[in-house]
Amino acid sequence: MIVLLGVLVVVIGFATKRNPLLVVGVAGIATGLLGGLSPGKVLAAFGQGFADSRAVTIFAITLPVIGLLERYGLQEQARNLIARFGKLTTGRFLALYLGMRQIGAALGLTDVFGHAQTVRPLAAPMAEGAAERKHGALPQKARERIRSLAASADNVGRFFGEDVFLAVGSILLITGFVNTTYGTHLEPLHLALWAIPTAVCAFVFHGWRLLRLDRQLERELRAADAANDATAAEAAK
Repeated sequence: MIVLLGVLVVVIGFATKRNPLLVVGVAGIATGLLGGLSPGKVLAAFGQGFADSRAVTIFAITLPVIGLLERYGLQEQARNLIARFGKLTTGRFLALYLGMRQIGAALGLTDVFGHAQTVRPLAAPMAEGAAERKHGALPQKARERIRSLAASADNVGRFFGEDVFLAVGSILLITGFVNTTYGTHLEPLHLALWAIPTAVCAFVFHGWRLLRLDRQLERELRAADAANDATAAEAAK
């Protein structure tokens, strides 16, 4: 039972809002030592765990690349590119990105798009650029809203699109569990086909929310400009 004190370390660490990586690392060391492992074996366990799950951390390789691209003007070029398409508004662009993300996930290309490699350096700046082309400089609140909706387009597109792909982990897990537990013969294709109506509904509903963003931004920015004008007039008196 004393080994379970490692769980208590995790609870206390998260409750006090410490660095998650540090908390988990300390909890792992404490659990290993309390379980009778030597420091060398604890270190070997950490190394083995990292080697076995190194594919999970492969995304970290892309972060320095994205950082260098941003340093040398990737976001500015993305804004300049969106400025060439006069009819592509913020809502329309995000709806288009949602569709591309969903189709890519349905084809198994779940890592082609993503927050680190696409949303932050490309999708969000392009969406902001489309709004700036129409409304001029944006307040910080409007920028944060556009960025959050860009992230939501990526999330919704991947979540509801990847279940259409036959070889995704969730589909294989469901079919394996059901066939083993209930003695049935459920094929991954059956689940993938039934996921298509859900994916279509997700695209329709969230796409409608994204398209509404144009009117909402126009209304909110117009109200903000009116309030600023009223404040300036009051101050002039």
